[in-house]
Amino acid sequence: IEVRLPERERLAVDKESGVGVDVDAVASVQLLGTISLENLQVTSGVSTYPRLGDRVYSAPSSFLSSLPMLMERDEKPPQVSLRIGKVSGVASADILVTPERIFGRHCAVLGSTGGGKSYTLARLIEECLRYKAKLILIDASGEYRDFKNHTLHTCLGTPSNEPLNSLPCSLPPSAFIESDFIALFEPSGKVQGPKLRAAIRSLKLLSIHPELATAERGGLLVRANRAKKEILSIERTKDVSRALDDPATPFDVSKLSAQILEECVFETGGPSSNPDSKKWGQYDGNSASYCMTLLTRINCVRTSKSMECVFGDSCSPFDITLQIDDFLQSDQRLLRISLEGINFEFSAREIIANALGRYLLQKARTGSFRESPTVILVDEAHNFLGRSLGGEDSQLKLDAFELIAKEGRKYGLNICLATQRPRDITEGVLSQMGTLIVHRLTNDRDREVVERACGEIDRSAAAFLPNLEPGEAAIVGVDFPIPLTIQINKPSTPPVSKGASYQVHWKS
Repeated sequence: IEVRLPERERLAVDKESGVGVDVDAVASVQLLGTISLENLQVTSGVSTYPRLGDRVYSAPSSFLSSLPMLMERDEKPPQVSLRIGKVSGVASADILVTPERIFGRHCAVLGSTGGGKSYTLARLIEECLRYKAKLILIDASGEYRDFKNHTLHTCLGTPSNEPLNSLPCSLPPSAFIESDFIALFEPSGKVQGPKLRAAIRSLKLLSIHPELATAERGGLLVRANRAKKEILSIERTKDVSRALDDPATPFDVSKLSAQILEECVFETGGPSSNPDSKKWGQYDGNSASYCMTLLTRINCVRTSKSMECVFGDSCSPFDITLQIDDFLQSDQRLLRISLEGINFEFSAREIIANALGRYLLQKARTGSFRESPTVILVDEAHNFLGRSLGGEDSQLKLDAFELIAKEGRKYGLNICLATQRPRDITEGVLSQMGTLIVHRLTNDRDREVVERACGEIDRSAAAFLPNLEPGEAAIVGVDFPIPLTIQINKPSTPPVSKGASYQVHWKS
């Protein structure tokens, strides 16, 4: 880690050449792991400390490159291994790592802009495609559109540079849960929130008992001047009550604005001098006026370009959730879902990505991935994890991918995150990442988050992170007793992530 002189020897060295005087230099060495000389097995920690006067040698690069395989406990060589890079500065020292060590406890690819993060993710995908892998890539910016073999390209929204074989898809509103709609529509005050929730509950009831709808009012659930017992008796039945309390119960979103107005009624009917508590009263104009800004926002969201793939009348008939189901049963190995065509307006991209993650987690809980382990790769993960949307009365925590990191492993669903802003991802998520592939990190807060998230790397080991070259990365984690610094191999299908060429476009 460092070489220094004791204070008493420091002034004895010639300032010009540093030679000419015998001194007792002190070198600090960090002991990370032990390699058995009998079978070359690698273990973390130190089994026997060196003695005073022992010689210290630098390990050859060919031996360093074999460390990941020496960490394997099985006597038979693994049938699936990923050739991800080389020992830095040595062209022939290839490093092979099994998918279990990369993805088995989840993985995160971290690095500042220009450090090689996108190339690493592309290289991991490329290596996995050599085998019968199952990968689902959430491509936030369309960088990975050039993959061809064993790849199914899909897109949400209207991206500008999709490949010709990319399938435009839609996300059905049924993939959203109640909190998604509340975060999207952001009700405010003490009137809008309760009326929105009541309208959603009424539309859920209509999806279960359509006979309660009033045809003259557009198939809505009309409460004005209606006997409460007629509706409440049905709501209180066991099965209906459970369905109404389930946030995933679907309903017709197109009727939401009109149904909110149907909820704006007085709680009791009859004259004020003799109220009838068994019936709802007339329409309440004051409540309706308080809800007008909410109705405007609902209509804006439903007709916006950002949410066209969810609510649009002309959106694609291909359901992305059905495409996921078909992909899992097909021979394709990579399903790429491009979110490039979805704007950031109304937090549409974040909510849609969270809904996709929640759908995959639900499938995992039913055992869909036990016989076909699947890895979700999330690019620009800081946009989708560790964030909350909406106001105080309509807050939505984007926790779908966080829950996958916490419980997906036991279901055969693992996650690989790629981000240039580790500080924006909660430490709870990063601490679930068993393997970290860390590129150059120049921000102090980013390095501190990485240090706290991974017990195998401390301040002295993290000190070199700002000095890593582009494409160079340190692999640390639970399954890597000895951290490795490697040069990631350049992928044959590089991501479209280069900046503008000023030499080409600005020349005279």
